Amino acid sequence: MEFIMKKIAVITNFNIPDKAHAAMNVIDKLYSLGCEIYVASFNKERIDRNCKNTNREYLNFVPLEKLFSIAEIIVILGGDGTILESARRAVPAGKPMLGINLGRVGYMAELEINELDRLSDLVSGKYELDERMMLKVELVDKDGKPKNVSFALNDAVISNGSVARIVDLLLYEDGREVSRYRADGLIVATPTGSTAYSMSAGGAIVDPRLSCVCVTPICPHSFVSKPFVLPDDAKIEIKNICQREKVLFLTIDGKSNYEVAYGDVVRITKFNLKAKLVRLKKNDFYNRLRSKIVTD
Repeated sequence: MEFIMKKIAVITNFNIPDKAHAAMNVIDKLYSLGCEIYVASFNKERIDRNCKNTNREYLNFVPLEKLFSIAEIIVILGGDGTILESARRAVPAGKPMLGINLGRVGYMAELEINELDRLSDLVSGKYELDERMMLKVELVDKDGKPKNVSFALNDAVISNGSVARIVDLLLYEDGREVSRYRADGLIVATPTGSTAYSMSAGGAIVDPRLSCVCVTPICPHSFVSKPFVLPDDAKIEIKNICQREKVLFLTIDGKSNYEVAYGDVVRITKFNLKAKLVRLKKNDFYNRLRSKIVTD
């Protein structure tokens, strides 16, 4: 039995009518279970426009910066990208996330939209928290001056962006040179991210109960450039040694992009916080893997 949560924030893209209506169905269900519902105030006009025939009187509209401090749990409707985006605020606030799939795969989501009856278990405390390792990602220039600090639930990718050209990267672990890569890029993933871009690039699938870091080259120009799995206390550095291109790009969880100049270094370590995913079903990692990703 976990903590009974009654203050719930609902996040989706209310600009899309189908998602707005799905969110209102979730909100109606949660309200019927005695929950207080909070939505970011910038969504009020979108809800008024797309959900004219629904009861909106019990919605509490609050500024986005207060939403994650007021709510006890964040309910997210969408695909994995929406969950990853919400994690940027939910994790620092220490709030658990429950994903309801409106996307294609929805690997990180716990429920499908036709499983809303299971929300009663949420408000009665019949759930588990699945804690996921995260990465701290620091970008520094060639002189060691910080340029950006972020964190990733899935992965950090260094590549040439949208241009398919080979880049040159140097990988260090704890100050020791591990490998030089000529490839389309390099992926550094958590166990959670091992089933995303890293898997598509030929990386290992890692059980999220493990705490480790996966390093996977993207289309390496070598027969011997293979993925690495490193311990979670590894201090990873990736240096841009590509002289042919003016800048490379660092992409965090498929969303945020930062320019990586020649000589810049990306430092990656284990983040001191974990993402908390709410689990209402008994499906383990391997059941989820078979049903969501593995196909005949």
